[in-house]
Amino acid sequence: MMDLHRLRLLREVHGRGTVHGAARALGYSPSAISQQLAVLEREAGTPLLERVGRNVRLTAAGQVLVRHATTLLDGVEAAEAELAAVAAGRVAGVVRIGAFQSAFIRVVAPAIRSLAEAHPDIRVEAAELEVEQAAPALRLQQLDVMVGDEYDGQPRAVHTDLLREHLLREHIRVVLPEDHPSAAADRVPIADLADLPWAACQLGTGHREMHVRVCRELGGFEPDLRYSSDDFLILLELVRTTGAGALLPDLVIGQGAPGVAVRLPAEGAVGRAVFLLTRRTRTPAVAAVADALTEAASRATPDW
Repeated sequence: MMDLHRLRLLREVHGRGTVHGAARALGYSPSAISQQLAVLEREAGTPLLERVGRNVRLTAAGQVLVRHATTLLDGVEAAEAELAAVAAGRVAGVVRIGAFQSAFIRVVAPAIRSLAEAHPDIRVEAAELEVEQAAPALRLQQLDVMVGDEYDGQPRAVHTDLLREHLLREHIRVVLPEDHPSAAADRVPIADLADLPWAACQLGTGHREMHVRVCRELGGFEPDLRYSSDDFLILLELVRTTGAGALLPDLVIGQGAPGVAVRLPAEGAVGRAVFLLTRRTRTPAVAAVADALTEAASRATPDW
């Protein structure tokens, strides 16, 4: 009979692409993982991995085994959680959440507070993570719940093995210095802001891609992206103190931001969807956390 621990190692190597990557993630030495996988190959009676340059990939037999391993490991996780709940007579367990910054502040933190009252036996562990980091971690059972974002016109990868649920939709708003000439209007033409320096997230992020796309498509210009940070609160402060402009979603701005003008673009609506991602098999504790996040999200967007 194949050992579940070794199956977990095989799935981790598949997800990470290298033995060294799996070793770093799990806190093992590469040689220890290689030894365990060699045992698994003997148990399977066929090679499961093949080397491609510095990386490894699954053989056809390895792909079959990882697919079944995922089903088995998900089943074990669900069984353990349900047994714990039955034994305790209540919903209990550890649920690990990954979320991007503004959703962490406006959705995850309020949900944790409500869960502490409604389900005190659920231990919530939460970390700030972007979608690119969180989705693989969710699949590898290092996370149980992920809150992600998707800008208009920039669809995220579709994960057929994961369950996605809509949480909320935000407007993307133009944030300007209070004394900017365009700040007097309720709606600001993006085309009038071509000479403005801009603050946006780092190169390669969805926010920066959205920023460039909006300026090109709605404004007809290439933005002067002078300041960059992946911390939205820093971007807001840059607008307030340097005279830059920014395109920021509702969750960042909350009920308003002192020292800046917050306006909608005149050329049309720009938005962002916030969604919940879990594995398809949910334990009672994960289901309770998902419900709490959905409830918190319903109260998170401002009433402008």
